[in-house]
Amino acid sequence: VGLSNPGCEEYLRNELPLAKQGGVPVVVSLAGSSEEEFGKMAEMAAGAGADAVELNLSCPHAERRGLEIGQDPSLVGRIVRRVSSVGIPVWAKLGLCDRLLESALACEEGGAEAVVAINTVRSMLIDVETRRPVLSNRYGGLSGPALRPIAVRCVYELFEHLSIPLIGSGGVMEWRDVVEFLLAGARAVQVGSAVAVEGVEIFGKIREGLEAYLKRGGFRSVEELVGLAHR
Repeated sequence: VGLSNPGCEEYLRNELPLAKQGGVPVVVSLAGSSEEEFGKMAEMAAGAGADAVELNLSCPHAERRGLEIGQDPSLVGRIVRRVSSVGIPVWAKLGLCDRLLESALACEEGGAEAVVAINTVRSMLIDVETRRPVLSNRYGGLSGPALRPIAVRCVYELFEHLSIPLIGSGGVMEWRDVVEFLLAGARAVQVGSAVAVEGVEIFGKIREGLEAYLKRGGFRSVEELVGLAHR
């Protein structure tokens, strides 16, 4: 897990065709450090057959190291607008920051089809025996169950201000977590840590749990759950 990968060209040439064999839409996640870099990669992804792109806007700004792109609403808007011109749907994934709402609104104004909330939270572990950071890069992204309450709160708040769909991300381990995000206002969720723990079988378990929940509550579809916590 992380940003280590063979690079955009290699991935689009070898991995994307394999993913397309699954028979479902494939969203390519892009991480860049400038408007031009995001735009170039999006063009490559669209040309290779990606159905949509997700922009990881929690990456450091190339010219201002230490500042995440998502903390600069103006830059976020320019990046999203540039990538939207490519012609395939654009999702913007934002991290936790003081200007989350401003950046989310900039994504909407820039033409994003959806906002994904949230990315991992910058964290740290120190080995008490070696008295050194566990990670070679010192800092890493906190994911999993600890992140979920924070992510749910972000989705809940963004739902009250955005008109485009929200995708909840952070700590979905079972069907109840999915329901929580839906009630907060998400129209879909992302699952990462649970796949690492349980494998792809987790998707079947989540579906079964959701179907049972809908039946018990007299709901016809998950659409009816979206935003119910706001009423």
